[in-house]
Amino acid sequence: SRLAQARSALLPCRGCLGPVGEGAEAGLCVRCWGGLRPLAEGRCPRCALVHAEAECPEATAWELGDALWDYHGGRPPLGALLLPGIKQGETGWRKALLGRLAAATLPEWAAKADLVTAAPSAWPQRMLRGFDLSAEAARLVAGRLGRPFEPLLRKGWLRGRQASRTESQRRRLPKRAFGLRRGAARVVQHHERVV
Repeated sequence: SRLAQARSALLPCRGCLGPVGEGAEAGLCVRCWGGLRPLAEGRCPRCALVHAEAECPEATAWELGDALWDYHGGRPPLGALLLPGIKQGETGWRKALLGRLAAATLPEWAAKADLVTAAPSAWPQRMLRGFDLSAEAARLVAGRLGRPFEPLLRKGWLRGRQASRTESQRRRLPKRAFGLRRGAARVVQHHERVV
């Protein structure tokens, strides 16, 4: 419609501040969304970083790990735009990211999973946002893999928000930051690979 065309021409993109144009989502133009690129090839299968060491130097508690996109990519970096919006409960970001997750290429080892779970956010944040994006993403991945989803983890009390931590600090969260929910141990016993 003419009204939609006028809005696309007049409304600024939240990223580059140019006209959002056609195909915009969550106030971000197509060009800015194009900055959401896959990570570099040759990255470590455990920490998803590129390093020269034969063994992963990162102090992670998991055996395999990956990220779907480079959140530092794009101009401006999409991570700086997406994360505040998600933290504030903006459903536009949520819909756009879940739509891209449905079409994203998953790591090869994900197909070997027996079960999918999610690292939960703190309950006050879930109440304020009205949704838990990590759980929704995990359910979507479980559906793509044809595997069950189980909420196995709980977040420890008084552990603070991850948003206030640096990337390095988040990678080195203490083991008590997350724990198994009641009854989860019985579920884990019957599954060798949990994503």
